[in-house]
Amino acid sequence: MSQDSTRPYVDFEIDLTLEETRRRAAVMAALEPDWDPPGVMRAEEEAYDLLYSGLDSRQQEIYDMLVAAGVLPPREPGHAA
Repeated sequence: MSQDSTRPYVDFEIDLTLEETRRRAAVMAALEPDWDPPGVMRAEEEAYDLLYSGLDSRQQEIYDMLVAAGVLPPREPGHAA
């Protein structure tokens, strides 16, 4: 750390590499051994499909408006409600 008397502030640097490594290790330790990332993604897709299925015409219109505005992500063909 250096201080220049002509500047009203002090340079402050901190290296968060060690803390980030500890955080990542804690996340990996907290994961169950049978954790299945692809299974989690499939379940999220199924939940999303279920959430937006069976919309009436007004709900579908609002859904389409939200997708067009970028509020909701666009769905691939076959995934739309």
